Amino acid sequence: MKILNGQELADYVKERQVGEVRRLVASGVRPKLLIFYDNDSPVIMKYIKLKQEYGADIGVEVEVVKFAAETARERILAAAGDGGVHGMIVQLPLLVVDGGVLTLIPREKDVDGLNGGFDSATAAAINWLLSGHGVELLGRRIAIVGRGKLVGKPLMRMWGDSGYDVTAFHKGDDLSVLRDFDVIVSGTGVPGLIKSEMVRAGAVVVDAGTASEDGALVGDSDEALRARDDIVITPKIGGVGPLTVSLLFEHVVRAARQK
Repeated sequence: MKILNGQELADYVKERQVGEVRRLVASGVRPKLLIFYDNDSPVIMKYIKLKQEYGADIGVEVEVVKFAAETARERILAAAGDGGVHGMIVQLPLLVVDGGVLTLIPREKDVDGLNGGFDSATAAAINWLLSGHGVELLGRRIAIVGRGKLVGKPLMRMWGDSGYDVTAFHKGDDLSVLRDFDVIVSGTGVPGLIKSEMVRAGAVVVDAGTASEDGALVGDSDEALRARDDIVITPKIGGVGPLTVSLLFEHVVRAARQK
């Protein structure tokens, strides 16, 4: 079984970003990312911590703000007008705050890529991961399972624009037909959704789903699928996640450079 390791690629990107941030700081610009959240789930807090650590490693200031439904709009608009904030994200999913606040983030600060200012960080990370491991997409049948804002929708648009043969699967669709596909990307957050019998030998599986189960982070692939030695698949830890964080900070650095 070949593992699509994203950590090695992320480490290479991080090394370059350290130099870029140092040059920005020397010119008087300290890149800053602001993270809003309202959900204390283990998944949310894990990903916020990863972003804080990454920012510290490359010299980007990361401020984390927990907001409430009654103050969310005011807090986001204030950050939108703050020239010292170069990137803003709302850590999803939200618990009580209306998701409509996402539209208040200016395109030039929308480093997650939800409003179109930048490419979706997660979708671009999947693209980088496959390209970095030499996985050819042209001429192959590609399935995208899930149509969320972070993975499914932007990846469908990105790969559709590139002329790839892409089919989207939504909730309730028959997933047994995944056996007809060469590349499967899943980002539903439903643990164990992608079963071994749904995947044919030689297929490439990108598991971009995240959920919490018994206090541990889990993906969409079941254990039987991960135990196979005749497929290419992302690892439980260190697949899409590290590159997504790298892309997020790539956007922060780019936004700071444009100031």
